[in-house]
Amino acid sequence: MFINLSPKKFFKILSLPIFLYLIIFDITILNREIKADKNLEAATEEDLYLYKGMGASYLCIASKAGIEFPKALGVATATYVQVIEGKHGGIVKELGDTKLERDKLFAGAEFQIVTTAIQYCPDSVPKEVNKKVEKILKENK
Repeated sequence: MFINLSPKKFFKILSLPIFLYLIIFDITILNREIKADKNLEAATEEDLYLYKGMGASYLCIASKAGIEFPKALGVATATYVQVIEGKHGGIVKELGDTKLERDKLFAGAEFQIVTTAIQYCPDSVPKEVNKKVEKILKENK
């Protein structure tokens, strides 16, 4: 004998056992522990080397693809900062346990990305930016 079940009846039959299962075993979104923030480690020198290399690579490729330098630099810098904040909580090992302010992260990231891009694709960096970087490096020696 064939039982004629409509989708509505089928849903009603299945919903009660699922509901009871969730209540009995206390499986809810509210009780889940957020583990993403617990394993934050300060960014090491190797991490920073990787991130600035990736940012410079993006900057070089984007500039050659015709994207304006300021836009490409902005995207590369923002990505770098988001990784430092998300994966490392804004902390850089060389600078201690203090969380860096976002504006300092942006300034450092931008400088690191531009100096690395100058090494690998100097033709993608505008001359005036190159001159500013050279001036800053001379002043800090």
